[in-house]
Amino acid sequence: MPRRALYPGTFDPITNGHRDLVRRAAGIFDQVLVAIAANPSKTPMFTLDQRVDMARRVLADIPNVEVAGYAGLTVDFMRQHELKVVVRGLRAVSDFEFEFQLANMQRHLLKNIETVFLTPQEQFTFISSTLIREIAVFGGNVSEFVDPHVAEELRKKKRVS
Repeated sequence: MPRRALYPGTFDPITNGHRDLVRRAAGIFDQVLVAIAANPSKTPMFTLDQRVDMARRVLADIPNVEVAGYAGLTVDFMRQHELKVVVRGLRAVSDFEFEFQLANMQRHLLKNIETVFLTPQEQFTFISSTLIREIAVFGGNVSEFVDPHVAEELRKKKRVS
């Protein structure tokens, strides 16, 4: 039976740090499903379709990775796709408390799931989608932190606003 994992998030936008974690998870698991959440509690810069499209382009060279958008609870999405493992990234100690609570809540809602925490490579520890959006909005150069396609999409957003 193939070892499959889910890497959920908002990915608004997907960063080089996200890509690093997906690449590394793809080396551990037979298949990684990157699940991009609609997340109505946040106000994303990009639509769900745009985020899914960007992630598909950025991750296209990793053969055992699939990208899908979803709305609702992550555990419901996992049930639908018969997944038992969640991959989450920990950039800093400050991420741990939230991720620990989330992992325990998900396990409470869906028994027998496991959360695997991966830490990013050092050069990605300070990168977050929030910081990337802020830099882009103020006209800063984000090309070091995101795929060229994502950088272009951020430039387009800047021109529109």
